[in-house]
Amino acid sequence: MIHFDNVGLRYGMGPEVLRDLTFDIPQRSFQFLTGPSGAGKTTLLRLLFLSLQPTRGFIRIFDRDIATIDPQELPLLRRRIGIVFQDFRLLDHLTTYENVALPLRVRGREESTYRTDVIELLKWVGLGERMNVLPPILSGGEKQRAAIARALIDQPEILLADEPTGNVDAPLARRLLRLFMELNKLGTAVVIATHDLSLMDQIDARRMILSHGRLDIYD
Repeated sequence: MIHFDNVGLRYGMGPEVLRDLTFDIPQRSFQFLTGPSGAGKTTLLRLLFLSLQPTRGFIRIFDRDIATIDPQELPLLRRRIGIVFQDFRLLDHLTTYENVALPLRVRGREESTYRTDVIELLKWVGLGERMNVLPPILSGGEKQRAAIARALIDQPEILLADEPTGNVDAPLARRLLRLFMELNKLGTAVVIATHDLSLMDQIDARRMILSHGRLDIYD
């Protein structure tokens, strides 16, 4: 699905913040991306989401060399990737339902074609009774689940999650992890960036450890 070959990234004339990254994200795989704060986990997720371009090396995604992709094609490729940002990025003037449905509205779909799917997904993440509530009223954990539902509504082939359990308590973190595992069983490749070792210890999954700009992988 995704292949990195000797990828490096620097900002301006500064030193490389990521260097010599060579790895694959296989179809239907599940992996944790971990490492100390400031190691570059979010930056690597941005490369995976095609919102950053490497300064050297080679990246293929969905059998496409990103160096040769027309910029106008990038939004279409990104629709195949779901992402959960650390700061949620919910729109405060839209209800939970409207936030989750937004990617489908942007694509021009009629509400009648997706309303049932959005409601079912909100029930699945435990927000069935909060679908008409605005984000400022939601708790941190509810906002997190709304952001996850929004990332899932378009049935992505890959899900990227940046510290998805960072703002919730341990029981809810376990619940969210089970949600990601169920999604993976349905065929979505999952990459979870986290520093929570207790979370990673709950399942046998690949670990990608980023430190000083370099990546070590333990299957």
